[in-house]
Amino acid sequence: MKRFFLKFIFVAALMFVSVLFGMQQANQGIHRMKGFEDADFKSALNVNQNEGGQMEVSVLGNDINSHNLAEKKEKLEEMKAYNFFSSIGKTLADGISAITRKSIELITDIIEG
Repeated sequence: MKRFFLKFIFVAALMFVSVLFGMQQANQGIHRMKGFEDADFKSALNVNQNEGGQMEVSVLGNDINSHNLAEKKEKLEEMKAYNFFSSIGKTLADGISAITRKSIELITDIIEG
């Protein structure tokens, strides 16, 4: 069993390294295929710090700031979107929290006697 586990970890690590190597080779291939360095060729995610010390984030060339996120949050709240799985998760979490709280209270009552 120990040998199987070691073989499994070795193969998983080898596959992970192979995927990373393949991604690097694909990136270099794209740059070679273009044939020149393009200043407009942007990466998927850019994080910069401006003069005021604030972080500026752009995803696929679109700037994202906290105002955009606040507007989106307000829009979602206005839509009152109902997510079935989210409500089930909240109910389950509340139930588990209540059971845990009662169990701890019961154990402390038994210990304190």
